[in-house]
Amino acid sequence: MNILIVVAHPDDEVLGCGATASLLAAQGLSVRSCILSGQAAARRERPELDELYADMERARSILGLGEPIVGNFPNIKLNTVAHLELVQFIEAAMLETGADVLFTHHPSDLNDDHVQTSRACQAAARLFQRRPDVPALKALYFMEILSCTEWTFGAGGDQFRAETFCEIGEELLQKKLDALACYRGILREYPHPRSKEVVRSLATLRGSQAGIQLAEAFQAPFRLFNPGDFC
Repeated sequence: MNILIVVAHPDDEVLGCGATASLLAAQGLSVRSCILSGQAAARRERPELDELYADMERARSILGLGEPIVGNFPNIKLNTVAHLELVQFIEAAMLETGADVLFTHHPSDLNDDHVQTSRACQAAARLFQRRPDVPALKALYFMEILSCTEWTFGAGGDQFRAETFCEIGEELLQKKLDALACYRGILREYPHPRSKEVVRSLATLRGSQAGIQLAEAFQAPFRLFNPGDFC
């Protein structure tokens, strides 16, 4: 399978599914990110652009992911971009990577860039219905981004529902933390939601829900099952 992680900003790919992505890449799958607002220009205390790209490369290398596809759409202003432009950019990334599994933001996330990314990714997910040369989508997963997804209070619709779990273990959790640390200014002191302690606590919580030690959780609005997928 070919995996494409569609996110709004650098570091979202790590926060949302960094450990799972690293696990899938280690299993020999092609795993790449599509980052719409790759320059994160409005980010407070953002390093220089070349430093941000260096951070992105170091995080990618730690997780073992393929080269990211980076857009330059405006940060915290994706609502000002025509929906079709976002969709077409994601579709082009899907064609480039041969993606048949997508990970993206939850559509009721507090961060509006995340919402716009999710909406565009959901529209792009239907590409196989319009292009006979594109294989059918196998799965679409929504991710949770600490300090954004849990702050919706349900105001934008349904809140994130943890229903699909990936066991990650201590080594993969540490890779996720190391990759996050590559992004300057992202990790904060506890009790901020983006502290090392809370990242670990969330993995512990999701693991306990699945009867395992540590996990990342996802919501699966679409999955295509084939014969033999069930025991």
